[in-house]
This record gives sequence, structure tokens and C-alpha cells, in this order.
Amino acid sequence: MSLLTRLAAVLPSRPHGESGWVGRVLTAGVAVAVLATARPADAWVWVALCTGFVVFAIGSVLMAERPYLALVLLTAVATGSAVIAGYPQSNALVLVLVAITDVAVLDLRRHGNRPIIAAGVCVAAAYAVSAWLFDQSDTWYFTQLLWTAVLVAFGLNRRQYEVQARQTEQLLEQTRLAQSEHARAAALEERGRIARDLHDVLAHSLGALSVQLEVAEALLEERADKAGALERVRRSRKLAVQGLAEARNAVAALRADVVPDLPEAIAALAEQHETDHSTPVRLTVTGAAVKLESGVTVALLGAAREALTNAAKHAPGQAVEMQLAYQNGVRVSVRNKGVTDGAGFGLAGMRERLALVDGTLTAGPDGDDWLVVAEVRDE
Repeated sequence: MSLLTRLAAVLPSRPHGESGWVGRVLTAGVAVAVLATARPADAWVWVALCTGFVVFAIGSVLMAERPYLALVLLTAVATGSAVIAGYPQSNALVLVLVAITDVAVLDLRRHGNRPIIAAGVCVAAAYAVSAWLFDQSDTWYFTQLLWTAVLVAFGLNRRQYEVQARQTEQLLEQTRLAQSEHARAAALEERGRIARDLHDVLAHSLGALSVQLEVAEALLEERADKAGALERVRRSRKLAVQGLAEARNAVAALRADVVPDLPEAIAALAEQHETDHSTPVRLTVTGAAVKLESGVTVALLGAAREALTNAAKHAPGQAVEMQLAYQNGVRVSVRNKGVTDGAGFGLAGMRERLALVDGTLTAGPDGDDWLVVAEVRDE
């Protein structure tokens, strides 16, 4: 009985697969030690024991690569050894236990526990045959069944552990892939954000600067108006300085530094547009101003700047109406006389930026006017 106890202590810690070679060697060593103490009277019992051990070793080796073949071999060993287990001093029970434990450890996936049940039924029947052949008592029969059930339980526990370990590895791999995709998406989003920021700042500033320099060139070439050209150059210099300030503000916003309040920023933008393009801009603010997140402020301000840039480009000289409304969120609208082109990267970039702060942007003709509306609503 102490020998069976030692065997039970070894089997639960013996995983199959690539990591189970140490456990296999230990189990095989225990089986050899037990069989070495056998003293059967007939030579054919030794032949059966040796054959069973060789088949067990082959089946144990094939568990990872050929599980169904291993199932057949191990079941044959367990059943055949159970038939001679009742032979006096055969010690065949050790082969039954190591073989049935390997069967219990096998993960046949689609078939679940049905192969184990089938093997157990075969072993139980073989025990009954052995008890009848070798005149063993009922107590002996039920003792063999008990030890077999204990070792099967150990094997099932080990299999469950290995299944969970494999599922954990798969989950870790899926997590790694998900993190990789997340990092890739974050990089693409960052590239899109940088592209929007470059357009927001540089397109507005450089576009207005280009217009002023073209006017200055025309004044010099066509009218030789040095005073007028000098005034345009001065405006160009002012635009360059303002563009640099806007770039710094954009960087500050991206770094979560303090950004100006939206009403003041919108008012400054309207005043700048009116001065640079000699175009009347009427700004109205309705509702009680609320503190906004820096990302929302930058997005709405960028939308307003883009709308003014398009108005100056496609409808020069036309009056512009701007409205900042605080009601169920915040809304910025820019209306200019004359239909403006809504194509290009600017408005698309604004839509993307507003989408990041759960906002929306609409742009299109409104009667004889062109209307751009950027809105971020309360949740």
C-alpha cells in the first residue's frame, strides 16, 4: 500500500506534453521499481508485464504528437494489465494506474471525457474478469476500482490545469496582439492629429500671409504704390508674428497647458480676420459661458479659423457673421455671404478633431449664404 501511495504522489505533478519529460521519467521509474518486486510464478506473466510496459512507454511518448494513437495504446495497456492484476504477486496494478492516468490527462478536446469513461469501463470489466480468473474477493475488486478512480481524478485535475494554462497562454498572446494593434492605432491617430494641427495653424497663417504678399506685389507692379505695398508687408509681418503665436498656443494646448477662454479667443480671431482682410465681421455671444476642456476649445477655435480662411479664399470681401452660443453645450457658427467651397482637407480635419471630443461639424449652403457649424453638446 505504501508503494501505491508513492505512485499517487508522483502522478499528479506529471504534466504531459513538451514540459512533462521529467514527470514521465519519474513515473516510469516508479513503475519499473514496482514491477521489479513482482514474483509471478508463470513466465507468461513476465512477458505480459514487459510488453505492457513497453507499450505504455510508447503511448506516453506519443501523447503530445499523436493523442488518439496514444489513447488506443494506453487503454490497451490499462485493460490488459487489469486482466492479470489478480494474478498473485504480479504487481500489474501499477501499469493500470500509470496508463489510466495518462488517458485521463489526454486532451482530446472534441470528445471531452467520453474516451476516459470508455477506458474506465474497460478497466472495470477487466478487473471483474481478473477477479473471476484468479479467484479474488469483492474487497479486492472494489479496492482496485478505488485506486483507479483516485488516479483518474488526479489525471483529470492535471488535464484541467494544463487546459487552463494553455488558455492563459492564448489569452496572453491575444492580449499582446491587441496591445500591438492599439499601439498602431494610437500612432495613426497621433499622425492624424499632428496633420490637423499643422493645417489648423499653418494653413490659416500662411494662407493669409500669401494673400497679403500677393496684394503687395500687385501694388508695386501695377500701380507702383510703395506706401500701399509697405502697408501690406507690415500686415504680412504681423500675420507671421500672429501665426507664430498660434503655433505656440497649439503646442501649449497639446501639452495640456493653459489655453485662452473660447469667447476671448473667438473675438480675437474675428478682429484679426476683419483687420487682415478688410471684411466686416459681426460676432455675437449668447448664453452663459462655461469652462471647457482644452481639447474642446482648440477644436472649436480651429473650426472657426478654418471657416474664416475659406471665407477669405472663396468669398473675399463678403461680410461674415459669427455666433458663439452656450446652450446644451457650446456651438460656434460662421456664416458668410456667397457660397463657399466645402471641399479640401481643412473641414475634413475639423470633423476628425471634433469627433475626438464627441463633437460634430456641418458645412453647406444656407440659402444664398455658406454656413459652418461646429458643436459639442453636453452628455
